[in-house]
Amino acid sequence: MDIVVNALVGAVGLQPTLNAIKANRRVALANKESLVIGGQFVMQKAKETGAEIIPIDSEHNALLQCIAGENVDSIHSIILTASGGPFRNLPHAALASVTVEQALNHPNWDMGQKITIDSATLMNKGLEVIEAHWLFGIEADRIDVVIHPQSIIHSLVEFEDGSVKAQLGLPDMRIPIQYALTYPDRYPADFPRLDLKTLQALTFEPPDMNKFSCLRLSYEALEYGGSAPAVLNAANEEAVSLFLNRKISFEEIPEIVEKALTECQFNSCHKVDELLECDRMTREYVKKNFNEL
Repeated sequence: MDIVVNALVGAVGLQPTLNAIKANRRVALANKESLVIGGQFVMQKAKETGAEIIPIDSEHNALLQCIAGENVDSIHSIILTASGGPFRNLPHAALASVTVEQALNHPNWDMGQKITIDSATLMNKGLEVIEAHWLFGIEADRIDVVIHPQSIIHSLVEFEDGSVKAQLGLPDMRIPIQYALTYPDRYPADFPRLDLKTLQALTFEPPDMNKFSCLRLSYEALEYGGSAPAVLNAANEEAVSLFLNRKISFEEIPEIVEKALTECQFNSCHKVDELLECDRMTREYVKKNFNEL
């Protein structure tokens, strides 16, 4: 079987995903933006061609493992876990003064700059909510997010009878990558193993939607539908770039995204090109209005 691994970061990953699906390849997908921006088109094209989309993101890969062998109609809700990032315990007022270096210092994962900043704002989790909606056909009001600082439980599925299944593992991307490449089989691996006897605690708390408004905005964009998630994603990519280049403060990232969702037009799109045009116009809006702050 031919497998295409899409690990591109950002909106640039959408077209390669569609091309791989059109070629009827299995897509091992680490580019969540493919589904955030064009979920409707990606999933419809996969249905038409029979191409498989296997998520590499640890949260969605965990959901896939929890759902394996289950009747999808018996799913009550899905729960995505988030580490909370480096500012989980930082007072809200202190976010205005955090530095790029502090934002890039993730407590559990070693990721690229853009994804690390998204984790610090919880935008990464918001994008994952949208991704989960398209991958598993679950509506937003049945997708929950919980802060789990240890990053041992990667996601959970609650079933109609009240049972909850969770996938546990060390914060190590090698397991979900291998599973995506070998799905549905499991191959032996010599990766470090989770030792429950050494775990002192697994803790959980609700996310602060006021402090981390990117998560709230992601739910709103999913509810708006159409090209709203494309606007959300494009504005965030540009805002993160501005922050990394020290042109805006950390707390201005969600402010820019919210302004884009308020001021940029979005509607139902019937072609991928229309989504890409919304992406382009949103980027122009951010560059024009915030690049000189």
